[in-house]
Amino acid sequence: MTTARLIKKYANRRLYDASQSRHVTLEDIREFIMHGEKITVVEDKSGEDITRLILLQVIAEQEQFGKPILSTQLLESIIRFYGNGMHEFMSRYLDRSVETFSRQQEQLQGQISKLMANAPMNSMAEVAKQNLDYWTRMQESVASAFMPIMRPGSTEPGREPAPDVPPDAANAGGSRR
Repeated sequence: MTTARLIKKYANRRLYDASQSRHVTLEDIREFIMHGEKITVVEDKSGEDITRLILLQVIAEQEQFGKPILSTQLLESIIRFYGNGMHEFMSRYLDRSVETFSRQQEQLQGQISKLMANAPMNSMAEVAKQNLDYWTRMQESVASAFMPIMRPGSTEPGREPAPDVPPDAANAGGSRR
C-alpha cells in the first residue's frame, strides 16, 4: 500500500507539498487525485487533518467552473439528509454507488479494449447502446432515491393530487357554444 502524499496548509492559505518541496494549488491536488494518488492535507500549526475540506474545495471549484456533475436538485437532496435519521444510510449508499460505478467503468473499458482488438464497429455500437441504456436506468434509480416522496398523481411532494374532474362536468354548468 502506498503512503499518502502529505500536503500542509499554512496560515496564509497556501498549500505546500512536502514530498516535492513546492507550493501547490487546488488544481494540482485534483491532478494528484486524477492520477490515483492518495493525499493527506494537514494544518501546519495544529496538525489537524483537513483533507475532506480541501477535497470539497476541489469539487466546488470543478462544479463552479466546469460541467457540473451534481445538479442543484441533487445537492438540495443531500443537504436534507444531514441530521436526518437516514444520514448514515445515505453516506454508505453514495460510497457503494460510486464504488460500483467505478468498477463497472473499469470492466467496460476492458470490454471495449477487447472489442477494439477483435470486433467490427457494429459490435461496438451495440455495446455503447447497452451501456447508455444501463447508465440511464442507473441515473433514474439514483435520482429517485434523492427525490422527496410523492403521492401517486401528485405534482408536488407531500400534496394530495387534484380531484379528477370528468370532462363532461366542466361543461355541465350550462355553457353555451
